[in-house]
Amino acid sequence: MSEAFDARMMRRAIDVARTRLGQTAPNPAVGCVLVKDGQVIAEAATARGGRPHAEEQALAALGDAARGAWAYVTLEPCGRRSSGVPSCAERLVAAGVTRVAIACENPHPLSAGLGIERLKAAGVEVVCGLLAEDASRILYQGPAS
Repeated sequence: MSEAFDARMMRRAIDVARTRLGQTAPNPAVGCVLVKDGQVIAEAATARGGRPHAEEQALAALGDAARGAWAYVTLEPCGRRSSGVPSCAERLVAAGVTRVAIACENPHPLSAGLGIERLKAAGVEVVCGLLAEDASRILYQGPAS
């Protein structure tokens, strides 16, 4: 795929996240788009109240169909969950996602850099900073006006 394709998919993830602005506290509104063979196969945003996470929902919709997919996520997938359930990074690896494009790194102490580290350690290709400025504008905004 091309840089233009990557940018288009990340814009879509940003748009998906935008639909949840002001509804996901205490978590940010995050968008995830899963793509396989150049086609969007699933997309989701952080649920109301912050759970489930965007990646978790998009993967749940696919089952084994996520194997070999690429993920476009507006915020670095969580690397650890306070509840002890599998993190989004672990879920992406287990689902067989082969590439993850991330707009913004996750500043949360449980996840900062750990999601990226877990993905790379599992052999997943990781691209960071894709449309970071655009994504960062919506991550922690209040209700959409």
